Amino acid sequence: MADPNQRIAISTWSLHHLLGTIYPHDLTTDAVGEGNDRYGEGEESLLGLPSVLANHGYHRLEIVSFHLRSRDPVYLGELRDQLHVSGVTLQTLLIDDGDMTDPVHGERDTRWIAGWVDVANALGAENARIIAGKQKPTPETIARSAAGFRTLLAANAGSPLRLFTENWFDLLSTPAAVHELLDRLDGQVGLLADFGNWTGPDKYEGLKSIFPRAELCHAKASFADGQMDEADYGLCVGVAEEAGYTGPYTLIFDADHPSEWHGLSQERDFILSRLA
Repeated sequence: MADPNQRIAISTWSLHHLLGTIYPHDLTTDAVGEGNDRYGEGEESLLGLPSVLANHGYHRLEIVSFHLRSRDPVYLGELRDQLHVSGVTLQTLLIDDGDMTDPVHGERDTRWIAGWVDVANALGAENARIIAGKQKPTPETIARSAAGFRTLLAANAGSPLRLFTENWFDLLSTPAAVHELLDRLDGQVGLLADFGNWTGPDKYEGLKSIFPRAELCHAKASFADGQMDEADYGLCVGVAEEAGYTGPYTLIFDADHPSEWHGLSQERDFILSRLA
């Protein structure tokens, strides 16, 4: 990615208020449920988002699964066409639920996730991000997660879509657990490293440990009273760059103020200034 602007992506997570309605998941069915307007009615549809992004100078997108109002092939085809016409790459479908390590429902959730991997393929996404597990890391739960990923990899065989996981939820709450799971999967599953998922005094050391393996990044900044915490953001970007990270930075913004577009532009400008 020689073009610095191609190293910037946007997640629909950062545009809750622009998009409004979400469609919360029900793990007992593949059907998309009724919409929930917790973020308001919104100003833009997901079908219209690619052209809006292009107008704002963004050309890489991650879609959170609960922003899709339908899994109908016609709707998915329309969205894929809009991405193509607008010159926006669908970098990742973020499959935002499921627990393959659950002792009761793990197999059910693995099947549910596999259905969303099919959606990612239908949309022409480059990648699909999968939650490794929500249980505490133990030899047993890590083994269950690895087995779930092998099932998903087998089902996705022959597709150019790459499967990823993230340093998120209890299973991958430590660098040691991240390394153990990825080692078991022999490079077949990639790592999306998130700035904001870990906190505390060991945050930066933890990120230093995992970033040499990262191929994707969620670049979330903290905001207080409309001001970005540049010290923290700078340290996080520095960790990534010093580790040799060359992938895209997906901007994550979920503060109330400033506005979504303004907050995202602050994050983008900060990262591009560091890359320069």
